[in-house]
Amino acid sequence: MSEHWRTEITRRALIIDGGTGAELRRRGFAMHADAWSALAPLTHYELLRDVHADYIAAGADVVTTNTFATTRFVLDAAGRGSEFETINRRAVDAAREARNVAGRNVTIAGSLSCLPPRFRPGEYPSATEEAAAYRELAALLADCGVDVIALEMLEDEEHARLACAAARETGLPVWAGLSCRLVDDRLVAFDFPEVSFERCLDTLLPFGPAVINVMHSPTSAVAPALEAIREEWTGWLGAYPALPDRSASESDLGEVVEPAAFAEQAVHWLQRGARIIGGCCGTTP
Repeated sequence: MSEHWRTEITRRALIIDGGTGAELRRRGFAMHADAWSALAPLTHYELLRDVHADYIAAGADVVTTNTFATTRFVLDAAGRGSEFETINRRAVDAAREARNVAGRNVTIAGSLSCLPPRFRPGEYPSATEEAAAYRELAALLADCGVDVIALEMLEDEEHARLACAAARETGLPVWAGLSCRLVDDRLVAFDFPEVSFERCLDTLLPFGPAVINVMHSPTSAVAPALEAIREEWTGWLGAYPALPDRSASESDLGEVVEPAAFAEQAVHWLQRGARIIGGCCGTTP
């Protein structure tokens, strides 16, 4: 584990990478219907490594492991649970190999999400099994040598709380990623408009995250979300929103934003306190 990022963030804003799964798809990787990009470390290891390397070459200070969809219950539902450890270790290896080739300090963030089995919220396992799966993945990521645990797409109270607890148990710095959107000028959870952004935020604050990121959210929601967090919290903030992927139908993320326009918006996020800037699905090196 390296704490280099903690020293750097006090001096300047850090650049986190863009979408990993969506970038794999853009380059020809066929997504699994039940496991998103989880199988790429098995079948397209070199492609995954190259995606990380291209983000680093473009200036990324942080790369996120391709472990967004690799909890055991997601892999079990996809019929690949027996390969849990191999998939996750190879995912971290790909990021580490890309960093080693670059020859400079790059933080590896181990992604852990609350993605439900088969993308269906009604198919989560029992709370006991779910919590155990988050602990298992967080512990494996730590054992593989990631520098931080990046919790992604926290959108509710129940599942987010279990993931936060598992990440904290590793002793690694935790970057908590909230996903939201604007509905009638209200900030709500990205996939659950009945859940307010404030409820999600209040769930994770007691776990003492090192960073709170607004991630996988439309760009229009980033500034108000940063302001809402700042009203309750004084720690480091980050922003890596999602954009519509030109190769897929994602109209709920708004219009495609060109790189120069995206950079202009990022300046405003920096002015609102963000110290980590990057992108999620739809953004490229």
